[in-house]
Amino acid sequence: MAATLVLILIPCYILWKITEGQYTPMKYGHVKPGYHMDGDFMIGGIVTISNLMISEPLSYTAFPTWNQDCIYYAENYFDYLAFVSAVEEINNSSELLSNITLGFHLYESYRNSFFAFGAAMSIITGMDIWVPNYRCKTSGTLAAIIEGLQSEESRQMSNMFRMYHYPQISFISQSLLMSDTFKFPFFYRTVPSELHLCAGIVSLLKHFHWTWIGIIAPDDESSLRMLQILREEIEQNGGCTAFIETFSGSNLHHYLKNIHFKNNLDEEIFFNENRELNTDYNIINVACLPNGEQHREIVGSYNPYVSQGQDFIINEKAIVWDSTFSQTPPQAKCSESCPPGFMKLTRKGKPICCFDCIPCPQGEISNQSDMDNCMKCQEDHWSNHKRDTCIPKLIIFLSYEEALGMALTTSSIFFSFINAIILGILIHYRDTPIVRANNRDISYILLISLMICFLCSLIFIGRPEPVTCILRQTTFGMIFSISLSSILAKTITVVMAFHATKPGSKLRKWMGSRISYTIILSCSLFQFTLCLIWLFTAPPFPYHNMQSETGAIVIECNEGSMIAFYCVLGFLGFLAGISFITAFLSRNLPDSFNEAKYITFSMLVFCIVWITFIPTYLSTRGKYMVAVEIFAIQASSAGLLGCIFMPKCCIILLRPDMNSRKYLTKKELK
Repeated sequence: MAATLVLILIPCYILWKITEGQYTPMKYGHVKPGYHMDGDFMIGGIVTISNLMISEPLSYTAFPTWNQDCIYYAENYFDYLAFVSAVEEINNSSELLSNITLGFHLYESYRNSFFAFGAAMSIITGMDIWVPNYRCKTSGTLAAIIEGLQSEESRQMSNMFRMYHYPQISFISQSLLMSDTFKFPFFYRTVPSELHLCAGIVSLLKHFHWTWIGIIAPDDESSLRMLQILREEIEQNGGCTAFIETFSGSNLHHYLKNIHFKNNLDEEIFFNENRELNTDYNIINVACLPNGEQHREIVGSYNPYVSQGQDFIINEKAIVWDSTFSQTPPQAKCSESCPPGFMKLTRKGKPICCFDCIPCPQGEISNQSDMDNCMKCQEDHWSNHKRDTCIPKLIIFLSYEEALGMALTTSSIFFSFINAIILGILIHYRDTPIVRANNRDISYILLISLMICFLCSLIFIGRPEPVTCILRQTTFGMIFSISLSSILAKTITVVMAFHATKPGSKLRKWMGSRISYTIILSCSLFQFTLCLIWLFTAPPFPYHNMQSETGAIVIECNEGSMIAFYCVLGFLGFLAGISFITAFLSRNLPDSFNEAKYITFSMLVFCIVWITFIPTYLSTRGKYMVAVEIFAIQASSAGLLGCIFMPKCCIILLRPDMNSRKYLTKKELK
């Protein structure tokens, strides 16, 4: 047994001598290798105390060079003091760890992986000499390692500490990879993972409306994974990445896992299921003072563990921006914001943050900035000139207040007044030969119907209502049928009177006023029947036409049935055609006051007006359709009035000698 033990100890002694010669103590120049305090349980510490500061201000126009003066300063010295103070406070307390003393091995990493690895080896070995797989100092049990290394270094250290089942607590590392408790069962950290950091960064970008973002990160697995998440978060929130640059750069486990206490600030300290401390981020404003020092001030925070809306807090008034930005937040946009009334059009081959602003089309608006698409206004609304608000469309109809409506109203009243004067003249001279010779009762009916024709055109002016839409065409059709049937009765009466004077004519028994009234009544009754069928099958109604004029609603009367409308017009055309043919054939009959010539000419004017009306009516839209029909009614009525009755009035008023029995006798003798 003793021989076996000697055989084991001799190789160990030789190995120790070889190791002693190969592994020299770590030397850091003028910096002390480490700070050591003995105890029953030892806590290893790897912190970064020194930092690098460039004395000259950066120009932001070129990459900084190492030729600039660089100064090392103890930025994190308070972390070092806090570590030592916490251990001393625990050792001096009789309530925390009675009869147990904590010690520590505290090393500086100098932001260098080699020094950090050497510090870890020294902590495991128990002294400054590296002896892998050996704990050379047995005065205290190593309980855990607290480190403030970057994520990549922390992950490398974790692989080493895991072999010995040493708990590792990090207050710097935020790598997402370290959240995997299966791969890193002994790793703890007092800061949240980079997943929440990404959300906090995106909230900060959204607050200042920064959408054109450049990202610089270390070239390691953890950072690359964070870059991917951060880029996705930025793009999901409407931002774009301008560029992405990377650069190289155990027994107490159960108790540490279930730790839960309150610190001096009454804050609960515990690790969640991912062994992360539920804490928030501080948004720190770094201001460079004239003397070269840096002043840091907390201006906000981000806490991923509180409700949305309260997770991101920032005090903009407390932020001190660089003098380059004149105390206004800098802009990070590829394109200027599109104001209301415009929409974004992404530039070809560019990210979505690079766009042009184009105005919304007519009838569409954008009431917010940076809208991707314009919104269509409702059917009865239209966009204003700025294209940022929908306004009600302009209501258009032929009104009495506009110039066209006033002109048509004036002409209607004027012709009605002339018609009334002519009627008064005929009534006053009713016993004269020229009035009696042309069937004065039928003339009265014709004049009254023409007067109503002039006045019925007023129904077409004004806002269309259900009643006025029904009365427009039906009144026009009925009154015009009376007028034309009266003219037809006049011409037929003249023809029958001529043929009745022949010996043995059978037409003599049909002579008299009865045949004229029969013609007028039958024609009017037929037109009345057509109008009744029209009104009971498809009556006219007010219609809001939103297509005929851009940005306006034309209120017009829809005829209901165009077939019925053209049937009414067709019957009027039939009466006019029969009257024209009859009057034309009887124009040369021997009669002292034969008005067939005048009726022929009046029917010719009537037919020309209404033949011209149809294509003009079909080619116009809106209120001008109504104006065309009013003009046709007044023009045709004025043609009948002027051609038939003006010659009679001229004879009655200007040539009374021709309106006498003596003149008629002399004319017959000639």
